[in-house]
Amino acid sequence: MDFKEEYNQRVELFEGELHNFLPIESGEAKTLYEAMNYSVLNGGKRLRPIMLMETCRIFGKGMIKAIPFAVAMELIHSYSLVHDDLPAMDNDELRRGKPTTHKAYGEAIGILAGDGLLNLAYEVMADAVITLPVADTLNGVKAMSIISHAAGSYGMIGGQCADVESEKNNVPVTENRLIYTYHNKTGALISASLSAGAALAGANDNFVQEFRRAGVALGDAFQIRDDILDIKGSEEELGKPIGSDAKNEKVTYVSMYGIDAAKKAVEEKTNKALTIIKEMPIETEFLVKLFESLIARES
Repeated sequence: MDFKEEYNQRVELFEGELHNFLPIESGEAKTLYEAMNYSVLNGGKRLRPIMLMETCRIFGKGMIKAIPFAVAMELIHSYSLVHDDLPAMDNDELRRGKPTTHKAYGEAIGILAGDGLLNLAYEVMADAVITLPVADTLNGVKAMSIISHAAGSYGMIGGQCADVESEKNNVPVTENRLIYTYHNKTGALISASLSAGAALAGANDNFVQEFRRAGVALGDAFQIRDDILDIKGSEEELGKPIGSDAKNEKVTYVSMYGIDAAKKAVEEKTNKALTIIKEMPIETEFLVKLFESLIARES
């Protein structure tokens, strides 16, 4: 398998469909729609939608069927970045090499753009469920439920809350609190991407749960790698300023355990995710290559 070519083909397929779900930039709320589209179309690896599309494909339902749910996942991820960049959060000015949404459109429109993207995600999923064949409706509802839970207060938002309190309110960061933050702020959407695709395709609950477990481990590895890149990465490759964690006095895996331990943790947690999917009695070659590529990523 030429992994890079396969990945790029999936991204091209997704990008071609993504535009069909975005708002038309006209009318009295034109500025809002422009800001929403700006936030989604300014690059990105499309990692989460690709995972969702792939797990749906593995179980024989193809990638096209998964597109609306993959789009919803990317809209939720994009909204989270828009809000994460706001002055009340990380106060970042660059995202993927371009001005963050609130810098380009103002703080108020930035907040509304994030709100709009989150709500659009649920509209897209609900419309998709309505149009599914009756036999597949329950699977669509299950996928929507997985994604909704991961994005909410028991998932990503809960992790963001722990992160903000640790940083802004000087709540002591224990190992348990740090792991909770990583599991939810980053891991929740990654694990939901894998498990929702499987659920949409009608996979049994055991497969869905195993993909969830793999996603949690991979999410930890992904976030710890981010911590490393915030120190060792380059602004040109990352598309955002480095050193923001130190600037904000944020406790990370790197600051708690050091660079060498962090690198080891990325490898160990990625290998845990790999072991889980390799032991499944299904074809997971593309996912294996994808997981492996994240260990040494530079952006």
